[in-house]
Amino acid sequence: MKPTDEQIAAMDAFRTGDHLALQAGAGTGKTTLLEMLARSTPHRRGRYLAYNRAIAQDATTRFPRTVQCKTAHALAYATVGHRYTRRLNAPRRPAWHTGQTLGLTKPIRIGERDISQRALSNALLRTITRFCHTADTQITHHHVPQLRGLEDKALHNELATHILPAAHKAWTDLQNPDDGCVRFEHDHYLKIWALTQPKLDTDYLLLDEAQDTNPVVENVFLAQRDHTQLVMVGDSAQAIYQWRGAKDVMTNFNGTGLTLSQSFRFGPHLAEEANRWLDLADAPIRLTGSPAVSTEIGPVPNPDAVLCRTNVGAMAQVMTLMTAGLRVALTGGGDGLHSLAQAARDLKEGRRTHHPELILFPSWGDLQDYAAHDPAGRDLQPLVNLVDTHGTDAILAAVAQLVPETRAQVTISTAHKAKGREWPRVLIADDFRPPQDHQPADQSSPTPPPRPVDEAEARLAYVAVTRTRRRLDLGGLSWNTESRDDTHQAMS
Repeated sequence: MKPTDEQIAAMDAFRTGDHLALQAGAGTGKTTLLEMLARSTPHRRGRYLAYNRAIAQDATTRFPRTVQCKTAHALAYATVGHRYTRRLNAPRRPAWHTGQTLGLTKPIRIGERDISQRALSNALLRTITRFCHTADTQITHHHVPQLRGLEDKALHNELATHILPAAHKAWTDLQNPDDGCVRFEHDHYLKIWALTQPKLDTDYLLLDEAQDTNPVVENVFLAQRDHTQLVMVGDSAQAIYQWRGAKDVMTNFNGTGLTLSQSFRFGPHLAEEANRWLDLADAPIRLTGSPAVSTEIGPVPNPDAVLCRTNVGAMAQVMTLMTAGLRVALTGGGDGLHSLAQAARDLKEGRRTHHPELILFPSWGDLQDYAAHDPAGRDLQPLVNLVDTHGTDAILAAVAQLVPETRAQVTISTAHKAKGREWPRVLIADDFRPPQDHQPADQSSPTPPPRPVDEAEARLAYVAVTRTRRRLDLGGLSWNTESRDDTHQAMS
């Protein structure tokens, strides 16, 4: 395929040895470009840092032999992680047992919430995980997770005061390669490796999916700047994982900035829709659709994929489509939905649950009250409605009937898990809703309404609408198009 002008410009800049930040929109062939860069300088050795193992394995078959394709975890394992093989293969330990060993031996009360020893132990292990995703060298208050019902800053600080001593003991425990009370995970050796300030021996370093890089990996990548050419590629508008510690490292990167705006996945009509959301996200790129691809926007009665805003929305779609007699698959499998439904059943049957989202609620009634009346619990209301309507047994039965995607008539996915995927026909589920304060434009007013969504929601919507090749049903996101149409009518 003949390179585009944008691809040629990127190859020219790469050959100069400059550090590069490549903004690559949805469907623009960013991995193909990285392959082009590697082949344009065959005399140089490179490393490609992939987002996950599957991407690394695919890249190995595509890139020249002068490029080593690995995940950051694989690099860390080769240097440090292999010393901890015995602990990685150790039997699972209950969180409560780990917490008890590290000094969390009894429940406490903070504000109006009773926090069990098990809840404290779970928070302890999540603190370690959050620390491992950062570039920080010490565990502090901000690594302790927020718990439902303890959102107030003073209450969170009180929780952190109880957790931190045990967290410091846990991190010391994890330094022992032979044995310890904390279950050793892959993120632990990645963090241990990063703290050694490793130097990667290579002529250039390619970072894929840079917009979703954890700070711990970002720190290692940027530390190679003085001796290695750095090239990062990603799409700032697809930075949708900040909630779990990821960071868009592209925005403030000190290097030559270039763009890939020609999408090969979809046509001009879909590109126009994508650009609506890129405008709202204040993104640094706008897309051009391929004239050779015909992508339509309109009703999709038989979608290949239904994309949802939340796990609860996905659960509702599974129930609806199975009731209609369809074979349904769920991206990533049903474990997450099963644990959420099981947690709801525990609460309804009078038992406390260990699910991190619901761990502080003593009963189903307490959760119902929290979801209905506390602003921080509004996102739990759909779960309450779903369980109260169908019952947990019916939900668990539906999850058990999920099939692999290869056998499914339709695939359900959250927008987060759909990133990097594509389907011929896509429907956007109705749990994508406008903000509560959003109102259609006043037909009598010439002033357009304020932007209806914040940037994080606009980025997620952009990911969702760009997963299709042939036809898109905007469904739960059609309100944005309707709002703009109303605004244009009011101004004309």
